[in-house]
Amino acid sequence: MQSDKIIVGLDIGTTKICAIAGRLNEFGKLDILGMGKAVSEGVKEGVVSNISKTVSAIDYAVSQSEETSQLDINVVNVGIAGKHIQSSLHHGSITRNSKEDEITQEDVDRITSDMYRIVTEPGAEIIHVMPQHFTVDYESNVKDPVGMAGVKLEGDFHVITAHTNAIRNIKKCVERAGLEIDEMILEPLSSSLSVLSEEEKEAGIALIDIGGGTTDIAIFHDGIIRHTAVLPFGGDIITSDIKQGCGVMQNQAELLKVKYGKSLAIEASDNEVISIPGLRNRSPKEISMKNLAYIIEARVEEIIDLIMVEIERSGYKNRLAGGLVITGGGALLKNLKQLFEYKSGLDARVGFPNEHLGKCFNDEVKNPMYATAIGLVLAGFRSLDDRENKHTSKAHHFNIKNDSSSTKGNRDFFGTILKKTKELLIDDFDDKTN
Repeated sequence: MQSDKIIVGLDIGTTKICAIAGRLNEFGKLDILGMGKAVSEGVKEGVVSNISKTVSAIDYAVSQSEETSQLDINVVNVGIAGKHIQSSLHHGSITRNSKEDEITQEDVDRITSDMYRIVTEPGAEIIHVMPQHFTVDYESNVKDPVGMAGVKLEGDFHVITAHTNAIRNIKKCVERAGLEIDEMILEPLSSSLSVLSEEEKEAGIALIDIGGGTTDIAIFHDGIIRHTAVLPFGGDIITSDIKQGCGVMQNQAELLKVKYGKSLAIEASDNEVISIPGLRNRSPKEISMKNLAYIIEARVEEIIDLIMVEIERSGYKNRLAGGLVITGGGALLKNLKQLFEYKSGLDARVGFPNEHLGKCFNDEVKNPMYATAIGLVLAGFRSLDDRENKHTSKAHHFNIKNDSSSTKGNRDFFGTILKKTKELLIDDFDDKTN
């Protein structure tokens, strides 16, 4: 039973840092116990650029979460993103000693572990290895080879790398905030756990997570992740365009985008204007809703074009029966769904992290901007499932202020999920972030 266990997800984003604490209820849904968020001033395009500002924001967000959940938080699951993220396909093989014995989980773990030894670019480090399919002797396209007879086991793997310095900076910020990292997980993988269904992953779908500094892409087909990418563009660049195009302050541009912005200029009124207070002793500035929409539409179209280039590059554009799911804070921009459908020719929907949620002390957590943080919590519970299946010991994770406790996960989130290859997020993280 996991009803007495609590996991905290820490999303270190470009515009906000969010900490969410959750517990699984008796129905297997995630009850949100606490949430805290802070303005992120030390992160640029998903990468930590100022350690002290990031540490202060983490401290504030975690203390808010502690206050609302009545927990003493000391271990978190952390997301990682940024333009430095790279993905590639690699092939591996092993030869077994006996042709009589069945292929075991240890054999699968061995060929997966071998992928961590492949040569990467200087300064890069492998963070996730995810099997695509296996070949046993001459039988190809095997999803789960465990139990089959064969001498040669081969596999194609989706390998994701990140810059070593980016990993170290995230770890340094979290540790200086007095916390311990349990899992470090690619953010689009986390978001997929909270907004995608198993049917969508099986049919073929592209997840588009539009954050402040980056846009994360994850493509699934046959229940397995096939392609990942991170674009260095997000909601912040739209705000910068509004600031420059309308001649307003940064905070005014953000308010214009959030309150009045539309992704389709055709939907904006020709005669409606917005009055913006001027600087000292200056008259107010009037902004045309139509012009504002034209500025936003031009930049969003550019972002969509880049997204479609990545989808084309993956080779799965014509196999996305589920279309697109747009999530993240940028997904709340008005008419964004319609513009995505028009530009891509695919069905689209906005992904709200509601499917796995139970009780929430605050309905704000159902906003798409919290999809990554909620996914990090769900990833922690999958890790606990895997460890319980292996009957390993568990260390205490939290100290609840009424003296009850929950347990701490370990760091092999995507390792043992190989037993359930058909389930999607497979990895053998194996403490590679240390």
